[in-house]
Amino acid sequence: MTVWTLAILALLPPFARSAALAWRGRPGQRFAACQLAGSVAVLILTLLTFATDQPSITDLALTLVLLNLPGTVLLAVFLERWI
Repeated sequence: MTVWTLAILALLPPFARSAALAWRGRPGQRFAACQLAGSVAVLILTLLTFATDQPSITDLALTLVLLNLPGTVLLAVFLERWI
């Protein structure tokens, strides 16, 4: 097991916790957990690039970075308007 794989495994519990809070938390917690889950997912994808030596995975991480902020803004609008 490489250092990159160990780093990915270390980031899985925070990702799972933030995903669970985004699914079942209070509205404020959902907003913060969604942002945290996106950030941790970008880190996991970047580490996966180094672990597998596949530079194409970096494109997924960059796409997620670009889509994370608009998605969070849409979630905030939804929470403000309907909840």
